[in-house]
Amino acid sequence: MTHLRRVVLPLRTLLVIVFVALVVAQIWGVPGLLPDLAEPTLERSAMKVAMATVSVLALVCVQVVIVCTWKLLTLVTNDRIFSASALPWVNGIVRATVVGWGMLLGAFVCSYYFIVDEVSDDPALPALLLLLLLVGAVLGLLMVVMRALLRQATTLRADMEAVI
Repeated sequence: MTHLRRVVLPLRTLLVIVFVALVVAQIWGVPGLLPDLAEPTLERSAMKVAMATVSVLALVCVQVVIVCTWKLLTLVTNDRIFSASALPWVNGIVRATVVGWGMLLGAFVCSYYFIVDEVSDDPALPALLLLLLLVGAVLGLLMVVMRALLRQATTLRADMEAVI
């Protein structure tokens, strides 16, 4: 268990750094990346607000995953990861992944129909969003499998403790 403690501290340090970077991105990065509107029509202004909202909410989903991971690390260090108390945190990761994936799907559809058709013929943004959709789907399904494995391990540990 001592080798796990040596890994948990650097991992927690990196989680704090990523969390702070996400907060900075929400405050300064997202507004700076949104395009300036030369002709601010109502439709373009609404699209800018929608892009900002989706970007900030997607970063919130990542922050939820970081918090849940922190709590799971606490359970690992206390040797309680294979207990029922770990399942809500894994469920939180799965839910945040599903919400984030749904927002990416919406952003993909909007970028394909509005940005490529009206503003630019460059397919880079929809291609990037499609790649993120695929990666998000893989991560979400992987977390569902990991949740099922955690449930099985929790049941096996409870059975073993009952025998001993």
